[in-house]
Amino acid sequence: MAEANQPLEKAPLRSKDYASSQMVRWCPGCGDYAILSQFQSALAILEIPKEKVAIISGIGCSSRFPYYMNTYGVHSIHGRATAFATGLRLTRPDLSIWVVTGDGDGLAIGGNHMLHLLRRNLDINVLLFNNQIYGLTKGQYSPTSQPGLKTKTSPSGLSDYPLNPLAFALGAGASFVARGIDRDSKHLRNLIIASHQHKGTAFLEIYQNCNIFNDGAFSLFTGKETKLDHTILLESGQPLIFGSEKQYGILLDGHLPKRVDLNNRQYSIDDLWIHDEKDIYKAQILARFFDAPGEMTDTSFPRPFGIIYQEAKPCYQDLQEFHSKETMESQSEKDIQELLKGKSSWIVE
Repeated sequence: MAEANQPLEKAPLRSKDYASSQMVRWCPGCGDYAILSQFQSALAILEIPKEKVAIISGIGCSSRFPYYMNTYGVHSIHGRATAFATGLRLTRPDLSIWVVTGDGDGLAIGGNHMLHLLRRNLDINVLLFNNQIYGLTKGQYSPTSQPGLKTKTSPSGLSDYPLNPLAFALGAGASFVARGIDRDSKHLRNLIIASHQHKGTAFLEIYQNCNIFNDGAFSLFTGKETKLDHTILLESGQPLIFGSEKQYGILLDGHLPKRVDLNNRQYSIDDLWIHDEKDIYKAQILARFFDAPGEMTDTSFPRPFGIIYQEAKPCYQDLQEFHSKETMESQSEKDIQELLKGKSSWIVE
């Protein structure tokens, strides 16, 4: 028995402790189930108290997320989850804040808001579920849908070029950019943990299969017979090598990437590009490994998964606090009328 006045030790949190009592309502087989499971597992590993977590979502299949979490949450309006999260971060610096959004919610109607969240570098984590389709509204094309895709709003085939989420995030000045996939659960969980550990805006794109309206969009990167030849797992300090037998690699020919066959004695592992997640220029190149899925050729590149880029830089809320304090300290007490009049006033005679 514990001695009097001694605090009782709390049992460690488990994944199921973060699950709400709500019945999870996504289509059977939806990739969202796997993401939800790994998110709850990551929070348990991080040992974040439930009352210190806030999930902010917009509108879409992914945006049902807050209902299934036994934490604080806001199911906000279409494309505006980032704006809600910004306000919450500035008033509650103690919370672990997560924006859960989709390729439509976050990059179409919410694209402008997403851009400014990334450039400001608030300490917020963004999980962007990318299924390359509008699922909740029943199968219209989204900003990330592939050319030629036939949907309810492109019955003859899509004519648009797809938006590249990683290139978008890097261009907006994000300080952490990564990509995961619903089928690789352990890797995804580690990326979620890394997102939380990064101080600043963490942007994690997650490939998520919509088995109703866009089934198999990422099968090339998940199929047993194709995955190893079409994906590359990034690890800082390690060479870019891939293939079912680790027979392919990527090297830099000047500033241009080049895919090489290591079975050809002309090249060895020592010639390969070493991944450096702090190199913004190489990150920009990696983000462009975005060829349309198809047969592997001598010039095509694998799809990279992992941390593309991260850097340490001051957060918006810290800079704001510093500048506000600096301004207050430099101001002397003034008469209310003088303050209202301000410095930019004129007398018109």
